[in-house]
Amino acid sequence: MALNPDSRGLALPAQLSWCRDLAEWPQSWMGDERDLVPGQRIVEYFTPFLLHLAGSGLTKKTIGKHVDNLWVLGGEIIRDLQETPKLRKKPVNELIDTLLENDGPLIYHCDSEEQQRSFESTCRKLRRYLNASATGA
Repeated sequence: MALNPDSRGLALPAQLSWCRDLAEWPQSWMGDERDLVPGQRIVEYFTPFLLHLAGSGLTKKTIGKHVDNLWVLGGEIIRDLQETPKLRKKPVNELIDTLLENDGPLIYHCDSEEQQRSFESTCRKLRRYLNASATGA
């Protein structure tokens, strides 16, 4: 599927060089062209949290699990947009906040309970980060 040449690329901070494929996430989630911009907005929304993880002192393995789970969360959001087109009218932050209310959605193609628990852990961590950021803590 060809990308829209007019769509803006993602400018990612140098601190996220360890997450080399981050700029490609929107394309990996795309069902069709109209998913690209929401996908880019999702990555932009996740970026401060990824920077927080990078400076958190967590092991690379743990950060890697959180990164993988964020990729899954983004894919779930895009899948929701495909299944419920009226959600496209909502800002990305509202979509994410709604999904995080119950520790994240059930993963559509979940391989195990362990994978779901890991995903929920990342969703809780993201929710705590977003709540702390909103309150200035």
